[in-house]
Amino acid sequence: MKTAEKTSSVGTRERIVRATSRLLQRQGYEGTGIKQISREAEATLGSVYHFFPGGKQELAAEAIRHGDQEFAVILRAGLGSSDDLAEAITACTTLLATELRTSDWQDGCPITTTALETVGRAPAIEQSVAEAFANWQSIVEERLRAAGIGTEDARELAGTVINTLEGAELSAQVARSEEPLHVAGKHLARLLSTYRC
Repeated sequence: MKTAEKTSSVGTRERIVRATSRLLQRQGYEGTGIKQISREAEATLGSVYHFFPGGKQELAAEAIRHGDQEFAVILRAGLGSSDDLAEAITACTTLLATELRTSDWQDGCPITTTALETVGRAPAIEQSVAEAFANWQSIVEERLRAAGIGTEDARELAGTVINTLEGAELSAQVARSEEPLHVAGKHLARLLSTYRC
């Protein structure tokens, strides 16, 4: 009996986090309410507060961590798709473009909207955002170092890659076009090619 209850509870919590992540991605922190999260997750308000007694800010911080992992999966898939760095980074931008187009241009970066809305006002969310960016940069840095790029160059290039991908994804979303991501991929590929060992 306890095992069944535990499994059910885990499922409910995950539904709440996923619904929150998607809503924050599409309409931001201010535009997302606990009641809407409850409806989208098909969970009671009591369940939401049971799992997240800190309320909306605690839930948003957890949703940011979920978005971090979603984006990390795409990064790893793209970067691991080829031994050639230029091809791998192009694969990343292609994956991002496909995901964005498939969502009808609604699901860009899973954390940007919330990050911008809450900066300086929500320490728990800011920490989750900082951790997400650090995680993404470490994924790229690890791949660059594996390709033989020195530690400092790999760290700086990883920041450049993430910053470029973020900007290109936003531009693609606004333009409702894959082109900004494909252009970013092409130029990142050229840049990374200059660091081949």
